[in-house]
Amino acid sequence: MRSSGRRVRYGLPVLIALFGLFAAAIPAAAAPAAGADDKVPMGGGAGLIINGDTLCTLTTIGHDGKGNLVGFTSAHCGGAGSQVASEDFPKKGVLGKFVNGNEQYDYATIQFDPEKVQPVSTYKGFTITGIGPDPQPGDIACKLGRTTGNSCGVTFGAGAEPGTFINQVCGQPGDSGAPVTVNGQLVGMIHGAATTLPVCVIKYIPLHTPTTTYSINTVLADINAKNRTAGVGFTPVG
Repeated sequence: MRSSGRRVRYGLPVLIALFGLFAAAIPAAAAPAAGADDKVPMGGGAGLIINGDTLCTLTTIGHDGKGNLVGFTSAHCGGAGSQVASEDFPKKGVLGKFVNGNEQYDYATIQFDPEKVQPVSTYKGFTITGIGPDPQPGDIACKLGRTTGNSCGVTFGAGAEPGTFINQVCGQPGDSGAPVTVNGQLVGMIHGAATTLPVCVIKYIPLHTPTTTYSINTVLADINAKNRTAGVGFTPVG
């Protein structure tokens, strides 16, 4: 688990057994089955294995203006060129790689191989219907992370870091990059949490440190403004 200042980021080395026990204790919906063409289904909330030793979560997947099949996760999960595999289908091997990102807003763009990946809008029962506006205080936000699964919580407002907001969804190491939605629309991606309260152990106990989430609108605006090689004009699969 990496740390930055007063925030705990939710990337997870594969070999940390303690958090593996927490993850195993929480029932999770089954992953979609591979299709007849043997492509790997990937959607927001899917677990990622990065460079063979780090677990994070896919924010969303879709196409950019050039037709590239791209997705996003947290930048602190890996650097440029990092190889990405599916946690649910590890034997399928490398499916894509990190092509660009921004540590300030903690996002990384993944370019997937369309010959190997089938993008889906619903993964383990969690559906992303499109991109939504930044949430307002009081909005109920939901997320799907590879460690803690699906959970929801109230939005408190803007975070201390530019482009962030704070909500009470459950997060643990491995949930970095997890999609955060309001009414089914993607509004952000999990970054980490303040360390002044205990971390979330199980989603059914709401007394835990709030989660810091980066606005997906901030992320996409940065990608478009910098005219990145992949991700400009992104639209999630629907």
